[in-house]
Amino acid sequence: MIIVRLTYESFRFAWNALAQNPLRTILSLTGVTIGIFAIIAALTVVDSLKANIEDSLSFLGTDMIYVEKWPYSFAPDYPWWEYMKRPQVVYDEYEYLKENLTNAAGVCIFVNSEGRVVKRKNNSIGGITLMGVTEDHVNLYDLDIENGRYFSNREIDLASNAVVIGHEVKATLFPYEDPLGKKINIKGLKYTVIGVMKEAGETLLNTPSNDESVMIPFGSYRKLFYTGKWRGGYALIAIKGKESDVGLIQLENEVTGLMRNFRGLKPKDKNSFAINRPEAITNSLQGVFDVLTMAGWFIGIFSILVGAFGIANIMFVTVSERTGIIGIQKSLGARNYFILFQFLFEAVFLSLIGGGFGLLLVYACTFIPLGTFVLTLMAKNIILGLGISTFVGVGSGIIPALMAARLDPVVAIRAN
Repeated sequence: MIIVRLTYESFRFAWNALAQNPLRTILSLTGVTIGIFAIIAALTVVDSLKANIEDSLSFLGTDMIYVEKWPYSFAPDYPWWEYMKRPQVVYDEYEYLKENLTNAAGVCIFVNSEGRVVKRKNNSIGGITLMGVTEDHVNLYDLDIENGRYFSNREIDLASNAVVIGHEVKATLFPYEDPLGKKINIKGLKYTVIGVMKEAGETLLNTPSNDESVMIPFGSYRKLFYTGKWRGGYALIAIKGKESDVGLIQLENEVTGLMRNFRGLKPKDKNSFAINRPEAITNSLQGVFDVLTMAGWFIGIFSILVGAFGIANIMFVTVSERTGIIGIQKSLGARNYFILFQFLFEAVFLSLIGGGFGLLLVYACTFIPLGTFVLTLMAKNIILGLGISTFVGVGSGIIPALMAARLDPVVAIRAN
């Protein structure tokens, strides 16, 4: 119970100091408030930017690697015309990988074509992404079918004229009716709607969305296009790995070996394919994230130093004003640790008030409409802000608290 009593007494003293000198306290805490706001705001922007970019790139899937003709970034020592000579990824390679891979959680091949027109009676919608997919696509990309179902294995194998449509396609072509079982027209062929994907909404980078997509079996897509030509789009093999970077590295090595074997490459031959990982896109932006974080810390540290000196000044003044009270407390048996804890708690309490206002300002900023950019104050940043405030309070109050704890009771009473 002694800890509870000490805490209550320290809280009461701290609150009285705040109430008796509100202007002095507020001015002194402004530095801490600005400092915490600058640091946590920068971290919040960086974390939110990362989250928004990852959400924008969610169409690429998680824990994925892609086998395709073109790399995400060109090697500086590799001639560009060598990329041009590379063969396209083909369906036989997909079947070979699916049959032989041991470190993969799933394999699929897909191809898409942009800017297509889909019709239904007198209604039509343009700018649609037409995708040819296989049976594992729904699992690798966690497709959320809002109404209906995904393709069955039989529909995939037989290249049926079945289609799964996006939310925007449904809203345009079937505004007032259930689209399941009804026909739509794609390049002059009739396709039966078997499913509707859940609305995905807009993303920060305006990346491809399933809202304006239609999916058909890969074999059915090849009836419309020859996937080895540009007009039909380039096929990609997507492979989902284990949920660890080590697992993905092992998978990448295994895929490289199998692809080289399938294409008959000699040991000295360079790879005639690219293995891409979506993380490369986010990693390329890491430098921007680091600069934003450093700027926030730089501004915040200077502001916090000003606030720390302000709190220390309050505590020195408080010790001076309460010297007589300290002497009386000691003469009545108060231990040094009681006096130390009392003033130290007061400093931490004041610092937490300043830090709390800084966090509230950051939280208020999350309500500012920023279009597709969603600003989110994460729990880890709240904890960090409170931790920094506590550290500043301890650092600012430790010397005044030690001075108060070491006062001689007789001298302290006479000073009153």
